[in-house]
Amino acid sequence: MGAKKQSGKRKSGEKKGKRPGQGQRTGTSFTGASFERSQVLGSGTQNTKINVQAYAAVPTALNALPGLPQEFTGREDEITKVLSLLAPGGAAGAAVGSIAGLPGVGKTTLTHAVGHAALDKGWFTGVQMVNLRGYDPTPVPPQDALEALLRALGVAADHIPPTADGREGLYRSQLDALAREGERMLILADNASTSDQVRPLLPAHHHVVLVTSRHALPGLGARLFNLHPLQPDAAVNLLQQRLEVADPNDMRVQDEPVAAEELAALCGYLPLALQIAAALLADDPDQPLSERVRMLTDAGTRLGGLNDGERNLRAVFDECLTRLSHQEADLYRLLGLHPGPDISTPAAAALTGQPADKITTLLRQLVRARLLAQNGQARDRWSMHDLLRVHAQEQARIAMDRDRVPRRRYEQARTRLTNHYVRHAEAADAQLQPSGGAESTLFAGREQALAWFDAERENLLATTHTHARTRTACHLGFTLGRYLELRRRLQDLITIRAHALEACQALGDALNLAGAWNNLGAALGQLKRHAEAHDAHQTALNLHQQTGDTRGQATAWNNLGNTLGQLKRHAEAHNAHQTALDLHQQTGDTQGQAVAWNNLGNTLAQLKRYAEAHDAHQTALDLFQQTDDTQGQATAWNSLGNTLRQLKRAAESHDAHQTALGLFQRLDDAQGQANAWNSLGNTLRQLKRHAEAHDAHQTALDLHQQTDDTHGQANAWNNLGNTLAQLKCHAEAHDAHQTALGLFQRLDDIHGQANAWNNLGNTLAQLKCHAEAHDAHQAALDLFHRLDDIQGQADAWNNLGSTLAQLKRYAEAHDAHQAALGLFHRLDDIHGQADAWDSLGSTLAQLKRPAEAHDAHQAALGLFEQLDDIHGQAVAWNNLGTACRDLERYTQAIAAGEKAVAMLTQEEDWARAGEAWAEFATTLNASGAEPPQVREAWVQSATAYIRAGDDEAAATSRANAENPPTGA
Repeated sequence: MGAKKQSGKRKSGEKKGKRPGQGQRTGTSFTGASFERSQVLGSGTQNTKINVQAYAAVPTALNALPGLPQEFTGREDEITKVLSLLAPGGAAGAAVGSIAGLPGVGKTTLTHAVGHAALDKGWFTGVQMVNLRGYDPTPVPPQDALEALLRALGVAADHIPPTADGREGLYRSQLDALAREGERMLILADNASTSDQVRPLLPAHHHVVLVTSRHALPGLGARLFNLHPLQPDAAVNLLQQRLEVADPNDMRVQDEPVAAEELAALCGYLPLALQIAAALLADDPDQPLSERVRMLTDAGTRLGGLNDGERNLRAVFDECLTRLSHQEADLYRLLGLHPGPDISTPAAAALTGQPADKITTLLRQLVRARLLAQNGQARDRWSMHDLLRVHAQEQARIAMDRDRVPRRRYEQARTRLTNHYVRHAEAADAQLQPSGGAESTLFAGREQALAWFDAERENLLATTHTHARTRTACHLGFTLGRYLELRRRLQDLITIRAHALEACQALGDALNLAGAWNNLGAALGQLKRHAEAHDAHQTALNLHQQTGDTRGQATAWNNLGNTLGQLKRHAEAHNAHQTALDLHQQTGDTQGQAVAWNNLGNTLAQLKRYAEAHDAHQTALDLFQQTDDTQGQATAWNSLGNTLRQLKRAAESHDAHQTALGLFQRLDDAQGQANAWNSLGNTLRQLKRHAEAHDAHQTALDLHQQTDDTHGQANAWNNLGNTLAQLKCHAEAHDAHQTALGLFQRLDDIHGQANAWNNLGNTLAQLKCHAEAHDAHQAALDLFHRLDDIQGQADAWNNLGSTLAQLKRYAEAHDAHQAALGLFHRLDDIHGQADAWDSLGSTLAQLKRPAEAHDAHQAALGLFEQLDDIHGQAVAWNNLGTACRDLERYTQAIAAGEKAVAMLTQEEDWARAGEAWAEFATTLNASGAEPPQVREAWVQSATAYIRAGDDEAAATSRANAENPPTGA
């Protein structure tokens, strides 16, 4: 909310029959007003005329509502909520509201804003304020507050009773008299610390009292409004407006928007802190915001940097401690030892060494003092505002520096807290292990362990960082990995793995050093930093070999194999996984063998040795079932499904992925579920169930977004684009591939970019944007060359050739397909060779080399038959029939066409079936077949195109059926 301009005069409304100046007031002040028949209750009723003088106010009271600071902003919702209490026509009694919040949050200014808004609506004829100074060393007693209010209401000093009871009675009678005159007052009781300070100020009815306090003041029976720090945007806006008030030409917030956001965050979005920071900046107009940010970044000096000479945030917080009991203040300081953003009741109990029920009472006292907040959903969790946490840390350091005894006590508290986290983390991690973990008194099972990790993740990371290069960092660095990988917190994973490695090196822990390198390598691999991962795993392997640790060597070989696979060095990856398998067999490690078999299967699949890959995955699955490793079984089922899809056993692949998905759901493994949905979508696409495939990929995308897995999102977008293309939604497919490309570029994933360019090129070709498709395939080819990825280059060359053919650049298309064929030969990729031969044949046909085209399509057909690829055979038969027609070998052409349409119909590829029927009709026409036979073929073509959803092609085929081309 922007700054509010205060009008010079506010009408309260004139009463009928009153003389000007009699019983009236201007604005919100009673100065100069005349009250006749004022009722003063005490020793009786007095009828008197009071001429109100402009008395000097008691220091704790104000007789008018002050204007708002011009930088007041960001409280629209809060004002609306409080106004809901103030509207006339509510309850019969007086309305009472209490605005509570931590020091510096802007409670007083909010009440001023509410007062202005209520006056603008005409709900009140006056607003009176009294500052109760509840948190000063000497708070204002109720009788003094009543005196100030009575004077503001126009009661002469010599008519104010000397006793508190007398003043309370007179105050209420004055308010009653105003009510009878149709007047309605808003009383703002600011800065109260207890209900007893406020209770005497409450009217009997008609009027409204708003109280501000750092406490909830439950004894008042008021409606409670909790005031929180500003939202980030509003906090930045406050900074900007405050600087512009001092100098309208101050553009520092606009010039340094990121620094402005950082500064607002360092101020904890607390209005008082923001105002102090803005005042310091205004006093130094040449200081960049980034310099002020650097000054406040160090928590040890932050509070010192929030002191403008008139307002001192540290002093405000120090004052809060004076209102606490000894036990409460001690707990506040102890909480300063906690490194994370919030703390659970059990952790607080460990920190203090007290029972949970006793510490809960003290924690709630700090909540009432607004020095702590209780989580609304998780009631056993507590948090401090950032700046209060800095203050508590300062207080803890001061206490520790005071003497050796408190220092020892605080160090013992920190040790208890650290031990609590390490012990619980190790117990929780045990529940996530393949066998389910041992019996634990801390966690009932996997679900409870995951919930604990979720709640404590930031605290565990903070503890690891605080205890860098110590045994604690080593313990937590090893223990948190499984959980962080499961939740896809990959940056956190890198951090804790690096801490573990650094701790092992600092401690000279040779026993765990190799394992730390291995874990770091795996984390780097998760972030696609494969070259660094390779070096880390190689280091781990060397260390294990030096110590003769066979089991460790096996693990290192396994991880090294995974990294080599990501680097597309599949032959080396195969050897690494085979070595790992041999070593695991030597040690009799069944679990290790299962992992090695599964990884070996993945590598065999990359080498196009699908039958061997299938057997490897099946062996892995059997071993995981022996060890009762649900996670391993789920992974093996998914891998098996991928291999079955490559073997064109789509129905079995579908069932395998469904089984994997069910197991991942049982484990609450969102990443595993996303991978299974993605794989299932690919299989559904092979089954021509494109709508279901679309939904599967969309589900995978949603899960990857939930886990903030950018790489997974990119893959899902890519697969979603492929499925959208099958659904003939080419524009949406284009957008999906473009999104995937953008994400891969953000990740600097060159291989992902290359695949996305390739798929984008295919989609552009479907959109008839052949020049752009050419550029996309060329970009893909260049990236695959850069990666030395032969497989990728082969695919890109083949696609580039098809696009060049569409551009009528047949000679270049021929060379591209030849290049692809040569690379597929090098890779011994039978399927790739078949595709390349088929594409080459189509290009040779365009070059009017029908005999060579025939031989190319024949070669493709033989390879597809070797692979038992029905769909590939159907396409090859169609192209072969076209080549035979060009050679005027019509009998062979007709036989080939019949096979093509029958097989494509069986495969339910209606788009290609429509194309094949059209080619068949053309062949019949060229062979001199009877017109009804030709017409029927065109009708079948139209029918197939309709089923494919291609209305334009269907219309062309119908037209040809009705008016056969010349020569029919």
